[in-house]
Amino acid sequence: MQVSVVLPEYIELVWPNIEQYMIGAAQYTYNRFNADDIKKGLINSPQQLWIAYDEGEIYGAVVTEIIEYPQITTLMMHFTGGQKLPRWKQPMLKLLQRFAKDHNCNIIESYGRPGWGKVFKNDGYKEVFKFYELPVE
Repeated sequence: MQVSVVLPEYIELVWPNIEQYMIGAAQYTYNRFNADDIKKGLINSPQQLWIAYDEGEIYGAVVTEIIEYPQITTLMMHFTGGQKLPRWKQPMLKLLQRFAKDHNCNIIESYGRPGWGKVFKNDGYKEVFKFYELPVE
């Protein structure tokens, strides 16, 4: 399994192969984003698209962005989607960790459904807080 960043000029070329993954990821944003919004973000903002592929097939995609808070810098994993995650999780995580280190990030952060805690339990994951949503009435 290979993992690689996709240069911005190739996002349009790769997009048809990952669009379904991003549609799936967008479902868990609960109407905050759709796949087109994710694509526009990749094209128009300083985000990175990473893919996991083997023998011409893309198995997964991750969208990241370097976030500079007042006290720390993080690599935010905004969206993750794909299939056969156990095949590409570790190579992807190692590449993202190296990228984060090379860009002076203090941590990699993400938000998402509770199942991600199980996925990263052996990778040093710790739950810092949960995100809650309350209705406006």
